[in-house]
Amino acid sequence: MIKSIRNKQIIVIGAIVLLIAFLFTRDIKGLVKPKEETSTTAMPPSGGEMSEKPAVPEISLVQVSSSAKNVINASLAAEITTLENTYNTASEDKKSAAAKLLAQKWDDIEQPIPSALYLEIIAKKEASLKNWMSAGDQFMKAFDNTRDSLMLPALLQKAHTAYTNAVAIDSSNAAAKTGLGITIVNGMGMPMQGIAMLLDVVKKDPKNLKANMSLGTFAIKSGQFDKAITRFESIVATNPSPDAYFYLATAYENLGRNQEAIDAYLKSKKLAANAKLSQFIDEKVIALKNKH
Repeated sequence: MIKSIRNKQIIVIGAIVLLIAFLFTRDIKGLVKPKEETSTTAMPPSGGEMSEKPAVPEISLVQVSSSAKNVINASLAAEITTLENTYNTASEDKKSAAAKLLAQKWDDIEQPIPSALYLEIIAKKEASLKNWMSAGDQFMKAFDNTRDSLMLPALLQKAHTAYTNAVAIDSSNAAAKTGLGITIVNGMGMPMQGIAMLLDVVKKDPKNLKANMSLGTFAIKSGQFDKAITRFESIVATNPSPDAYFYLATAYENLGRNQEAIDAYLKSKKLAANAKLSQFIDEKVIALKNKH
């Protein structure tokens, strides 16, 4: 019995390690974070309530902007500084318009954290489903892409708040419920509460890609590979993507279905057309063939 439990734990750990390796071998970000960055996604030991967490520090827009400017070229940084000066000196009735320009500019240069913070400012000034969804989606984009472990809980908290406000405006909105469910599964409450919310979305909209992907990845993280296979087989039938095929391959591999894993890995490789991913998958395929 103990040996069986240990074997299952090894399999689950193997899946996570595999997905981490994938993250660092391709340009597409946000699949699974490194181990040291996933403390907010862990399941509670007994499936009950999450343990009490320390207060999440507020994100400083000034500090985030300053850090982001250090990784872009000088002309873009100067352009953003000009926009920031315009925002800071704008009258209250013109703040939202100035914030929209900054949110778009930061998004254009792939800096989602400052972009999300400006979208949050807009949503607070002009509360609407669209504005809160834009803020929530951008905070989740930042959460999925950052490697700053200290920033993760704050980004997740802000995404959760944004989606909560969106659901309060329209409780029937599938995108808002999906976003809220994802934040709960990632640590903003009891995971099963988030799963139930996502399942409700899929029940009403069976082809909802975002909800199905989230349910599938959660199944892998929790070692429910049979459920993951069912979910990802359904996804690739209608929305084939490198991510979906890679997750499907991972689930197959962890159940010893090596030939099916090989086929799915190769489809992921073909769709991604990414040199680093191709090399990684070629090595995986060789390893799986050697197991035969």
